[in-house]
Amino acid sequence: MKFDKKKQPQYRVNEQIHVKEVRIVGEGVESVVMPTRDALRMAEENGVDLVEISPNAVPPVCRLIEYSKFLYQQKKKAKEMKAKQVKVELKEIRFGPQTAEADYNFKLKHAIEFLKDGNKVKAYVFFKGRSIVFKEQGEVLLLRFANDLEEIAKVENMPVLEGKRMSIMLSPKKPGQPKKSQQKADAERKLISEKNKSATPAVEETATAEIEETSSEE
Repeated sequence: MKFDKKKQPQYRVNEQIHVKEVRIVGEGVESVVMPTRDALRMAEENGVDLVEISPNAVPPVCRLIEYSKFLYQQKKKAKEMKAKQVKVELKEIRFGPQTAEADYNFKLKHAIEFLKDGNKVKAYVFFKGRSIVFKEQGEVLLLRFANDLEEIAKVENMPVLEGKRMSIMLSPKKPGQPKKSQQKADAERKLISEKNKSATPAVEETATAEIEETSSEE
């Protein structure tokens, strides 16, 4: 088989293989080590080429196959692997520290779509001006967001404040992965704790009112 000198082949073929011996593999060929000259003679007798497929092996591994057919197979394999690869993108979702419920649900819906498509989601709360005083509300919102997505997403890192942005990173769960990781369980407990704290004054006021009412009746 002749080759264009200006365009070197991707693999060494036939006379381009200069090592003393090689290991032969191929269809209907038993794997065996032999002198390169004998391997070249075998390839010629079978009307195929001697293609070096593993140059770093000791000895190098060569395959008995038509070079054009070999290249076609390699391109086909590369194409199949590329088709199987999922391109992961990072999608960002922005909240305010006091995001309305309707806006929250709208963005939650988009996050679900992004995660189901195999993309990562970075949700963040942007604190503008003096709204930084609401950073605790921002953290609770992000933890709620992670909790609402626990069926399809896992938390890569807990909420972290960087300048005027507090963010949390979520990635899609793989099939068969546990529904709730330890990080998610911790996040949920923290969220419940924050809700309980905010609800405590109302409970105390109700209890006080009931006591006063009882005293009046007496």
